[in-house]
Amino acid sequence: MKKYLSMLLVGVTALVAVNAAQAGAIDDAVKRGTLKVGMDPTYMPFEMTNKRGEIIGFEVDILKAMTKAMGVKLELVSTGYDGIIPALMTDKFDMIGSGMTLTQERNLRLNFSDPFIVVGQTLLIRKELEGTIKSYKDLNTADYRITSKLGTTGEMVAKKLISKAKYHGYDNEQEAVLDVVNGKADAFIYDAPYNVVAVNKVGAGKLVFLDKPFTYEPLAFGLKKGDFDSLNFINNFLHQIHEDGTYDRIHDKWFKSTEWLKDME
Repeated sequence: MKKYLSMLLVGVTALVAVNAAQAGAIDDAVKRGTLKVGMDPTYMPFEMTNKRGEIIGFEVDILKAMTKAMGVKLELVSTGYDGIIPALMTDKFDMIGSGMTLTQERNLRLNFSDPFIVVGQTLLIRKELEGTIKSYKDLNTADYRITSKLGTTGEMVAKKLISKAKYHGYDNEQEAVLDVVNGKADAFIYDAPYNVVAVNKVGAGKLVFLDKPFTYEPLAFGLKKGDFDSLNFINNFLHQIHEDGTYDRIHDKWFKSTEWLKDME
């Protein structure tokens, strides 16, 4: 009888553990009434802080539509990008929504939703180098100094594909761009949607935008490993907004209009 009761207790414990595992980020957010999303709000036009101190952007609007569908409030937890994955692992928030590229390396540590957009790395170069630098390959010598934001795929690509150049990264995009504007670096490597805005907003007429992406980078929401119920909800939500026109409306607001720039000045 003792052996039977012991086996029964083990079975009950295992069942409780399974049920606990199934209670993922989305279920927890619904019970709490708030979805907490980790975000580094420096990535135009995905997530950024306007002149009133509010976090706005393309990804923010997608998350607002998501939380509306869930019937909960959205809480954005401002987090430095280089520490955003450890912060998720220590339960500082429910998921990552910070323009994160789905890479195989990150996928070993996180589960990712379906991509909500695909971008690629591009270059902002010093105006004096126009015609001399035609692609990232031309920068791959010790004669050039390159920069990007630390912890991003811009940094990864710089070190992998342009490894012969001198590299120095920064904690935020604008500092890195200003390094090129001020002649301290020759090129800034970053995602196309950011660079298309930065060339005019930060470039001060001293930059040239080489707009042809040279990488393939799907951006997605990141969750803890094993949270398949949350992935199921998010993926179905993304499919729904793609089909009902919500996605196109949000996309056009941030990528086909420049009205939002007024909020940044």
